[in-house]
Amino acid sequence: MRLRTLPALAALTAAATLCGTAAPAQAATGFGPLPPQNPATAPNGTATMHGDSASSDTTPYPGPGRGPVAWTRTALASACPTVVIGSDARPIALCTTIFGRTPTVHLLDPGTGADLASLALPKGSLFGGVYAYLDSANALVVVDGNDNLLRIGHHQSADGSWSLTVDQSTPLAGAVPAGDSIVGLSPGWDGRVWFATAGGVIGTVDTGTGTVRTISTGEGIGNSISTVPGHTAVATDHALYLLSEGPDGGPVVDWRAPYDRGPGRKPGQLSWGTGATPSFFGPGDGTEYVTITDNAAPHENLLVYRVASGPAPVCSTPVLTAYQESGTEDAVIATGSSVFVTNTYGYPYPALPAGAPASTPASAGFDGGLTRVDLDADGTTCHTVWNSTVKSAALPRLSLADGLIYTVAVSGPTGLVGSDTFAAYSYAALDPATGRQVASTPIGLGLLYNPLQMTGTTAPDGTLYQGTETGVLRITRR
Repeated sequence: MRLRTLPALAALTAAATLCGTAAPAQAATGFGPLPPQNPATAPNGTATMHGDSASSDTTPYPGPGRGPVAWTRTALASACPTVVIGSDARPIALCTTIFGRTPTVHLLDPGTGADLASLALPKGSLFGGVYAYLDSANALVVVDGNDNLLRIGHHQSADGSWSLTVDQSTPLAGAVPAGDSIVGLSPGWDGRVWFATAGGVIGTVDTGTGTVRTISTGEGIGNSISTVPGHTAVATDHALYLLSEGPDGGPVVDWRAPYDRGPGRKPGQLSWGTGATPSFFGPGDGTEYVTITDNAAPHENLLVYRVASGPAPVCSTPVLTAYQESGTEDAVIATGSSVFVTNTYGYPYPALPAGAPASTPASAGFDGGLTRVDLDADGTTCHTVWNSTVKSAALPRLSLADGLIYTVAVSGPTGLVGSDTFAAYSYAALDPATGRQVASTPIGLGLLYNPLQMTGTTAPDGTLYQGTETGVLRITRR
């Protein structure tokens, strides 16, 4: 995904243990495997906005399930696109305040969702303060508005109170052109951190030595980036890039795959180009393929590439064709041989990035819907399995443990005014085999519950944390 315009958007908005649960989960659900556990992050499923550094949008943990659920809301007066959870089970939310558009880190109580501590960061661009990840020591890694790469730790004092502190800061400003800003962030397997800027610069940084090395694509970037062993994927507004590290640790382009960026920015998207962060997946080790959506009109295409042999796609198929037009601002769910694409065409974001072109057409209604596409057994073709009419207002996530897709669905008026006033939001679970909605519980009306196409994160205990336009929902089994 990419969420970054969050409201008034505020602007925008132990690894072994996981391995132990992943195998039975795959056997039980028919999906998987999980991507390889990145040694630089917290456990898969809760380490990044998209669950893992491969951006699979899967989790090894069961969610709240098909039965009755209870929910509470933590009001933060902020859009909260990222909720991550470390090995200590403590949720950390990266939010952007509605007033002032200030990126702010919140430490939440895992038992109640209460805000235990917060730390405001220097603000930068609209896309800043969105993407972050938890490292293997449960520190939040994020870039602030001054282009400093920060590691933010949470610490408990003798009296039981908590605080958030900047425990490491590495300056990147010298590598970022004036007026540019960092929008994507993901760790490599060797300890270096990869980053990408809105202006198309891709770089690596060694936080131990401070060494930064970059290349420039000359193309805009509005999504995050993804990493697996030996490979990094970055989607610009013109092409998908697969990169690796050169002998000096700097970025090297292995291949570049141009895609159809369409006639303009579609309504329900934040920029002109793909709305998807690249996702690695595959039935073997979870890294054989990488996928994005393009921006073709009237219907976008799912594009799947074999990592070892790109740049020609092994699969290119239109998705969400039940509607007159389609497009997405979300990353896909990608696992095993299956990819799930969410339709955000016409979704009403309350703010757009500076310089975003007018949409083509100027406006459209939001129909929602999801499509599942499977790679065929030969790995060189693909086919649509189902189309669902569920109107997902959040970026869904697939549990490999219980075999359900979790999201927040919306009904009622979903225009810009309606989505923040009269639209009704509900907890929803879908069967990934059929696309059928198998659970629904009303949550509430209007902006307090609007998830703005942000993704939820499931904790090891089954609690679902869902960012909204004004805070974080905590959804549990009743």
